[in-house]
Amino acid sequence: MEPDNQMIYRRFGRTGLNMPVLSFGCMRSMFAWPDTPEKPVPAEAQRQLAVLVEAALSHGITHIETAHGYGSSERQLGAILPRIPRNDYLLQTKVVPCADPEEFTAKVRLSLQRLQVQRLDLLALHGINDFRSLWYACRKDGCLAAARRLQERGLIDFIGFSGHGPLDVILQALAHDEDGGFDYLNVHWYYILDVNRPAIELAVSKDLGVFIISPTDKGGRLFAPSSTLVRCCAPLSPMLFNDLYCLNHPGVCTISIGASQPAHFTEHLQVLPLLQTEQSLLLAEIDGRLRREMKNRTDHERPDALWPDLPSWDQSPGAINLPMTVWLYQLLRGWAMRDFARSRYRDLGQGSSWVPGNTADRVKTYDFKHVKTATGLHPKELKALLIAAHRALR
Repeated sequence: MEPDNQMIYRRFGRTGLNMPVLSFGCMRSMFAWPDTPEKPVPAEAQRQLAVLVEAALSHGITHIETAHGYGSSERQLGAILPRIPRNDYLLQTKVVPCADPEEFTAKVRLSLQRLQVQRLDLLALHGINDFRSLWYACRKDGCLAAARRLQERGLIDFIGFSGHGPLDVILQALAHDEDGGFDYLNVHWYYILDVNRPAIELAVSKDLGVFIISPTDKGGRLFAPSSTLVRCCAPLSPMLFNDLYCLNHPGVCTISIGASQPAHFTEHLQVLPLLQTEQSLLLAEIDGRLRREMKNRTDHERPDALWPDLPSWDQSPGAINLPMTVWLYQLLRGWAMRDFARSRYRDLGQGSSWVPGNTADRVKTYDFKHVKTATGLHPKELKALLIAAHRALR
């Protein structure tokens, strides 16, 4: 199928794959959570996904990305992909590492069966978010070793991982070299959250492919931006600015578009001509406006300025996720990102390794006098900041 525009392709690190700068992420296009094979997918839901796949390919978006845990997604794609020439697309799925590598292997085989393909171009160990999942993946004869055995049998071409957790976990996974290490990285990194930059730099130094996860949703719900973001990002939309910012970074190969209707591709496609011209001055101008706005309202140029200097959730009183709470509060104060900040704050306290730690709802009951930070804040000031943050974010 010939694309209807000039898609840009980049070498995906040492995989050598020709990766489009825009990828089609399928989590939001599935019919339902969880997958229920005994319950048929409605014909209209299946038709909508087929239209999306056709639209993506028509735009030159040849990378299709899903996961074993994305509800009915794999099964729905499996009814579509056999009708498309296999060399017309790159297929990635993701499987969570677990204590039993045989269970992991069985899930990968089930994914192949659901997708109705003989091989995967890309398999990611999904959610290496803490040291337990890192151990499951990288220990001797663990899930990475199991994935390499599947690779030897011709079922997988390349193996990477997705990291949603702390930077130190991601960096240790990137540094792992046994069983061939990893070939690529799926990571959260956007304009509003720069703390994972060292992971990108390490991945690039090792010639690994870099894939940015959810730049529009987790990057700030940029499909519904605040008026402050709209004003500061002009003449670009906040979504387009973030796309350009991410793809302009050396080593970043592709960003995910979580489309649920064909129109969702439209604005992202506008980044293509911008990538073919020099835009450093425009990026610097928008960055300067955003920094000044943040500085005027919070005394810091960046919303994540304090993140590296705050203890992690497992080192703080009440397991409060201090870095995330303060970051979200700064986004709300500096750029009026109220809906995004409150939505993400509600994810805390749910017992998830993807968003670990608690909110600051009980901060008044904890003693902070022994909390050590490099922020320059007195413990009483930090506690007052958290009280204000919880009041604004709840």
